[in-house]
Amino acid sequence: MTGNDAAAAALSRYETIAEDLAPLGAHRSQMFGMPCLKDVNGKAFAGLHGAELVCRLGRDSAEHAEALALEGAHLFDPAGGRPMKDWVCVPASSSARWRRYAEAALAAPR
Repeated sequence: MTGNDAAAAALSRYETIAEDLAPLGAHRSQMFGMPCLKDVNGKAFAGLHGAELVCRLGRDSAEHAEALALEGAHLFDPAGGRPMKDWVCVPASSSARWRRYAEAALAAPR
């Protein structure tokens, strides 16, 4: 799969998740120049950064630890040098788990 194919597949998966979470109050927006999902209060909880799903799982949650343990996962660092400790980048290789983490991020306290 080429880089363009991987990006297109990631975007398609992200869009499906956005549609699935819309009945729960999620809506599309932008954050850090990337597409993101916000809750009914306008707080971002997930986004698409390249071919990775970025989720605000909360640094002390079981989902955060589980997601961070995935091969290729890492803390979100949009500016370089200051990782956001509550946010985990879940790689495309784990896209089958994206919806689970997006749902957990939506449910997590903010």
